[in-house]
Amino acid sequence: MMKSTKSSWDPGRFLQTLAYFEVIPVLNWVQRLLQGSSLVQPAMHQPVAPANTVLVVHATSRIGRHVVRQLRDRGYAVRALVPTPEQGNVNLGHDVDTIAADITQPEALTAASIDRVRAVIYSLESPVSAADNTPIDLKQHLQGIQNLLQAVAQPLQAIQSGELPVFDFTTGSATAIANLWGALDDVVMGGVSASTIRQSDGAALFTGTVSTANSGGFASVRSRNLEPALNLSHAEGIKLRVKGDGQRYKFLLRSNDNWDSIAYSYSFDTQADNWINVFIPFSGLVPVFRAKTLPTAEQLNTSRICSLQLMLSKFEYDGQLNPHFTPGPFALQLQAISAYGNLPRSQFILVNAMAEGDRPAGDAAETAVRHSGIPYTIIRPGELTDDPGGKQLTVAQHPLHGSISGADVATICIHAIEQPAARNVTFAVKAEASEGTADWEGLFSNLTPDA
Repeated sequence: MMKSTKSSWDPGRFLQTLAYFEVIPVLNWVQRLLQGSSLVQPAMHQPVAPANTVLVVHATSRIGRHVVRQLRDRGYAVRALVPTPEQGNVNLGHDVDTIAADITQPEALTAASIDRVRAVIYSLESPVSAADNTPIDLKQHLQGIQNLLQAVAQPLQAIQSGELPVFDFTTGSATAIANLWGALDDVVMGGVSASTIRQSDGAALFTGTVSTANSGGFASVRSRNLEPALNLSHAEGIKLRVKGDGQRYKFLLRSNDNWDSIAYSYSFDTQADNWINVFIPFSGLVPVFRAKTLPTAEQLNTSRICSLQLMLSKFEYDGQLNPHFTPGPFALQLQAISAYGNLPRSQFILVNAMAEGDRPAGDAAETAVRHSGIPYTIIRPGELTDDPGGKQLTVAQHPLHGSISGADVATICIHAIEQPAARNVTFAVKAEASEGTADWEGLFSNLTPDA
C-alpha cells in the first residue's frame, strides 16, 4: 500500500494569520482575553517610512485648518506644527499628528517633526495664529523660516531625484516591521510553507521554506492595511531595491482594504547575491484573484494603495508554473520601496497672506523660499473670507484684486503639490462669483517659472 505523503497542517498558524490581519474580529477580541496567547496582538502603526506625509506649518490658522482637513480627505498623512498642544486639539481634533513647535528656535524643529516629510505647506497670515495678535517681529520671523527651510532641506533632498520613499528598511527597527508586515503563507489553504520578514543587515529579510505538499506552494509577506492609504496617483510605478537568490518573485498591490480582494501583480526575476533595482510600472500590473488573471477588471486605483505584498510561488498565473522556482529554502532582501515617475512636484508651498502692514515679513519669506534650492510654489491669495469655498478660481502672475475663502486657498495648495506646472512659480489667486470645479492642469499651465 502506498504511504501517504500528506504533511501535517498547523491550525494554530492559520488562526495566527487571521488574527494578525484582523480578518475575523472575534479572534482579536478573544486573544485579548487569553493571557500568554501565541496570537499576535493587533496594533496598527504608521509605515516604516510613509510616502505622503505633508508638514503643515501654522496649522491652526484660518488656512491651515482647511489644509489639514483636505489633505486627510485626499489620503495624505499629515503632521501639523501648532503653537501649543491645546490649540492643536481644539482646532484640529485629537486624531491629528500635532507637534507644538516655535520655529524661531532651531532646537524646536526636532527629528520627529521633520522625519520623512515629502512636502511642506506654510500658511503665513496676519495674525499667524488665532491666539497671537501681537505685531510680527521681522527679524524673528525671518529667522524662523530660515530655521524651517534648513531643517527640511535634507529629508526633501532624496525626493528631488524623482523618487518618493514608501518604505525605507535600511534604518527601520525590527518592531516597526513586525507591527506592519506579517506572513501570509499557503497555510490559509491547507499548505505547510512558512515564511517570516525581519530586519537584517540594513534591509528587510523575507525568508522561509516553500513546500508543495498538500497542494500548496507559496509563501508571502503582506502589509496590514495602511491608514491612511497611500496616494501615489502622480507616480508612474514602484521601484524595489532587492537582493535575491535567482528565483522569480511577485510584488502585489491592493486598492481595496477587504481581506480577499483583487490584487495587482508583477513578476520579477532576481540575481543570486546581487543587489538590483526592479522597476514596476503601474501599467504593467496584472489584475489577479488567487493567481487567476482578470482581463476585464478595473485598473489599480493608485490614489488609494491599501496594502503591499511580496510572494514566492510555484505558480505564475492561470495554472502556469513559475519558470524560475525551486521548492525549499529561499531568501530575498529588500532595502527600499519607492514610487518613481514625474516627481517631484513642488515641495514647499508658501501662502503669503500677509496684510498690508505686515508685507515686509511676507516678502522676506518669499525671498528665503526662492533661495532655498527646494522646489516651491508661492501663492498670494486675495482678501481671505470664511466662505465655504468651491468657487471658480483665477490665477495670474500680476496683482489681482478680489477675495477668496480659506477653503479654496487650501485646495489650491494641495493641487500645487500635485501639478508639475506649479513648480517654482509665484502667482496671485482670487475667487470668482460662480461655483464649479477648477481645471487644475489648465489653471497652472500658463504660469512661467520665476527667473
